Amino acid sequence: MPVAWVRPERVSPPTGERKLKVLYVAPEVAPYRKTGGLADVAGVLPRAVRQRGVDIRVVMPLYQGIDWHSLERLEGTLGVPMYFGQARASVRLGRLPGSDLPVYFIEYNRFFDRPHLYGPPGQAYSDNLERFSFLSRAALELCKTIGFFPDVIHANDWQTALVPVYVNTVEWARPMHGAGTLFTIHNLAYQGNFESGAMFITGLGWEHYNSSEFEHFGDMNLMKAGIRHANLLSTVSPTYAREIQTSAYGFGLDGELALRGRDLRGVLNGIDAHAWDPEHDPHIAAPYGARDIAGKAVCKAALQQQLGLPVRPNVPIFGVVGRLTAQKGFDVLAHALEHILSWDVQIVLLGKGDHEAEHFFGYVASRRGEKMRAYIAFDEGLAHRIEAGSDFLLMPSRYEPCGLTQMYSQRYGTLPIVRGTGGLLDTVSNYNQANGEGTGFIFWDLTPGALADTVGWALSTYHDRPEHILAMRKRAMEQDFSWDRAAVAHEHLYREAYRIRRGHEFGAR
Repeated sequence: MPVAWVRPERVSPPTGERKLKVLYVAPEVAPYRKTGGLADVAGVLPRAVRQRGVDIRVVMPLYQGIDWHSLERLEGTLGVPMYFGQARASVRLGRLPGSDLPVYFIEYNRFFDRPHLYGPPGQAYSDNLERFSFLSRAALELCKTIGFFPDVIHANDWQTALVPVYVNTVEWARPMHGAGTLFTIHNLAYQGNFESGAMFITGLGWEHYNSSEFEHFGDMNLMKAGIRHANLLSTVSPTYAREIQTSAYGFGLDGELALRGRDLRGVLNGIDAHAWDPEHDPHIAAPYGARDIAGKAVCKAALQQQLGLPVRPNVPIFGVVGRLTAQKGFDVLAHALEHILSWDVQIVLLGKGDHEAEHFFGYVASRRGEKMRAYIAFDEGLAHRIEAGSDFLLMPSRYEPCGLTQMYSQRYGTLPIVRGTGGLLDTVSNYNQANGEGTGFIFWDLTPGALADTVGWALSTYHDRPEHILAMRKRAMEQDFSWDRAAVAHEHLYREAYRIRRGHEFGAR
């Protein structure tokens, strides 16, 4: 049966000490809908933060493909102010799997009942500005309707960059204006750029189209506005936080980020240590761990057998799992591939992305079937088996805000070969040939030659110094990439954003 609007005490019983209240607004949340790493973060971080006693709640759109009928439809409608008047939305309530954390789904079919989240592959819906202006306003209106007035609002990427803007403008002198705001940049390459003439769609006056808010090289830039208005900024790794303040990685916003450099924090993402655990992974052929790694050889043989590669235990497998895009450096891998395949190696590739890349890797695999297999798809189980059965993992990224695959691979004792950028530098320790230290292999120049040379370095280490490979595997598997660490850091960020907004520490009277 439908229920009345949920009051805060229904999902968070009062205790003697007032809890920090946080609203987490995201355009996508796993496992409900996902296009990239933001969804993975949004599906795990709030749960880890809630376990620390924070009353955190998630808001996202109700997209096509979500099991609507498993959610509780709340009675009444939500009035959302828009440039054309008031839109009426419904709200459904769910729980993040494995927790009691409330997820509020904004139901407005005109905007969200579509086959894609942001547009067909390679395209964007023409009304994305309207869609995500609506989401940002709806998130704030939801809080008023259910009586949940957060101490901090956490917005994510350009789709919710208007949230801190609205808190500073349309919510001025109202209860929501007291909320501190944290704006997290997951990928600076996507900024929410629109023609300046579309400013009216935000519901804000033309006076906000200026170089200190929305205007950026003659266009309207939502991410710039979020950067300017949020109390505190964060991104998903310490190195990326430094990189995006430079012209090489700033995508035109480096000046803005440098201007807010004192308020920009880099917090490394974590991984779901339960889903990615070689000791209890239902997807792989045999369990293993840092103390007993014997099962990894079983997983390697099973992977070779499943994919139709020669079952050769002494030939290293180089795994590749990811989106086949230039950001991930797959064009560089394409130019280095024939050189790498000239050695006695096996390569297993899993991913989707640019059409040309899909065609190229599929074509090479069809020609070199004795050494390479390519699966142009996304297969969760196969991704686990590649992580478990490979000896090395290739990640030649141009830029990498955080990256998760290199963390998965280390947890499975698969040594990453990465370019020294972003979160890859923060999570992979370079091999020291003198003493065997390290957890992977790092190269710096984004060239086919540098990538091939580093693969050759790993290959020679595999054959000439197997004791170093074993020690590195065990060391990699012992790294702590859990969300517990990130949850502690984010609670500190929430308290800092609150202090900046209110001028005193949370709980102070």
